Amino acid sequence: SSVSDAARAAMVPFCSTPPKGAKERAPKEKPKAAPPKSRQGPTDEAQMAAAAALARLEQKPKPWLPSSQDAIKSQVKKELMAEAAASERGLSTDHTGSVSAVEEETAGLSVSGVYFICPLTGATVRKDQKEAHIKEAILLHFSRDPVAASIMEIQTFNRDREKVKLAVETIAKYLDNIHLHPEEEKYRKIKLQNKVFQERINCLEGTHEFFQAIGFEKEMLPVPGQETTEEYYVLKEEVLTKLEDLKDYKEQLLSSEPVKAQLDRQLCVFKPSPQAAQFELPHDFYNLTAEELKREQRLRTEAVEKASMLRTKAMREREEQREMRKYNYTLLRVRFPDGYILQGTFYAREPVSVLYRFVREALKDDWMPFELVAPGGLKLTEENVAFNERGLVPSALLTFAWDAAVMADIKASGEEQKGSPLKPELLSAVQILS
Repeated sequence: SSVSDAARAAMVPFCSTPPKGAKERAPKEKPKAAPPKSRQGPTDEAQMAAAAALARLEQKPKPWLPSSQDAIKSQVKKELMAEAAASERGLSTDHTGSVSAVEEETAGLSVSGVYFICPLTGATVRKDQKEAHIKEAILLHFSRDPVAASIMEIQTFNRDREKVKLAVETIAKYLDNIHLHPEEEKYRKIKLQNKVFQERINCLEGTHEFFQAIGFEKEMLPVPGQETTEEYYVLKEEVLTKLEDLKDYKEQLLSSEPVKAQLDRQLCVFKPSPQAAQFELPHDFYNLTAEELKREQRLRTEAVEKASMLRTKAMREREEQREMRKYNYTLLRVRFPDGYILQGTFYAREPVSVLYRFVREALKDDWMPFELVAPGGLKLTEENVAFNERGLVPSALLTFAWDAAVMADIKASGEEQKGSPLKPELLSAVQILS
């Protein structure tokens, strides 16, 4: 399940690079003894908060306990690690076959896939597991901090940013009215069938959880002049004694951002190799399906015939633009004067400046100016240009060179640069490029 996959992913170290060809530990046979002792569960009130988030069945008001982002990260990581331990004890023998399939699929590749780092747990997960892992991390936090979790759910689970913006502004207006006019009962009630509520709020994930977390509860109230009732959100009386809390909730909601995973660079250092310019990439690097990749290979065989055709400059540029859009990521290698190779994964649309920063952070003397030279001898001087605009996709081997003027000054002073320019801790984990 996505829960167990995400949970097991939390066990991966923050900056680990999945080793090529590494074999996963064989799963242990499921013990026949009594099930392992589970950790103490959350309170009844917290369980109802989690239930509201996961099933939307029983939506009860939840208390809020202030917490920092670090506390959220720490607690969610503990939850996921506990789930991982429990899941590993109960793995089925079917897992062995899936491990073999993954190993066979990634054998011979320059990198096993594209990976991301979850900002909540610090776990490194595969591209296809990223969204499920983040969602699981957020939902697990409902039992601890339903306000923070519901805000993250609103911002992260809803893809239409304009709808999210409108919903957040509308909710903020509700809270402003209560804060400014606490004596007005009409502001403390929200009719769920109200057109504005239905169109702006009801359609988004996390909004109902947010209202309940900050102190609203559902009630059926009579319609004036009629014998029918309608459903409302009604603010509990005790919340009126904590109006500043409502103001804080509003500020949290307005200042929040979606939870986004960070691309794992998968930094690697290789010994000098004649195969430095050879790349074999997984499908993760392409903005194409498996069927589209097969079609792409067929089209490439026809490229020889096209090359003989007379084409205008505009035609060539359009084809180049289409080619660049095929790639989401790029695998870049930088070869140093001593032959050692630094490798990292990047977004195809990231600017060249991020590569300069990546290389500089790997240098022993990071203050010294240097240059990066692309295939063909072109120096990468325009750092704001994207990799795909420079043709550095889906992979490329670049050359590192110290600034010539600085090296001349060093040589004139009688000093020599000894050893590799890379940091010792990177060299201690050097790999062989195969």
